[in-house]
Amino acid sequence: MRLPCAALLMLLSCCNLTAYAETTMTDSLIDAAHRGDGLTVQRLLDQGAPLEARDAQGRTALLVATQANQLQAAQALIAAGADVNAKDNIHDSPYLYAGARGLNDILRLTLEHGADLKSTNRYGGTALIPAAERGHVETVQMLIDAGVDVNHLNRLHWTALLEAVILGDGGPRHVEIVRRLLQAGADPTIADKDGVSALEHARQRGYQEMVQLLNK
Repeated sequence: MRLPCAALLMLLSCCNLTAYAETTMTDSLIDAAHRGDGLTVQRLLDQGAPLEARDAQGRTALLVATQANQLQAAQALIAAGADVNAKDNIHDSPYLYAGARGLNDILRLTLEHGADLKSTNRYGGTALIPAAERGHVETVQMLIDAGVDVNHLNRLHWTALLEAVILGDGGPRHVEIVRRLLQAGADPTIADKDGVSALEHARQRGYQEMVQLLNK
């Protein structure tokens, strides 16, 4: 049955208005998440804002809140069921980003709400590898305790241990991370793609405390 033109135009208009309303609510939700306005986030969710809608970069409201380190907004979104593993166009997720950046309060929430410990970033690394590189000692321990594989190899053929040595500064934080990784079972004999071990990298850089730890 063919609809009269007037009815068809009205139907199309309603569809367009619905799509516009959803887009507006998505934009408002993502903006509120970025600002950390938990009350507005909750109000928009109660009004039916799409929880997993994406912005132009493929980011959900939860990832936007995470990147802005907005704990209150992240709490509201996670409580509403937001996916802590949803990745954007460059394969960041709330869990991976919080781990890499040492955002421990949000990381803890993601770990409590289904974080995929085997999830990997665009470099093929777990959250533990960039956390080790950046010297986030507490974050590294949280991820170890959660059960992230300490010997996972990324696309560069680096483990968290190799990355802590190669890209770390040899200072107290990176030394402590090397200690904790070894205590957690990190294998010091795993070499990079050129066959160079963490011990050899530490020697080349003159990181004597790391050399002592890796030489045990």
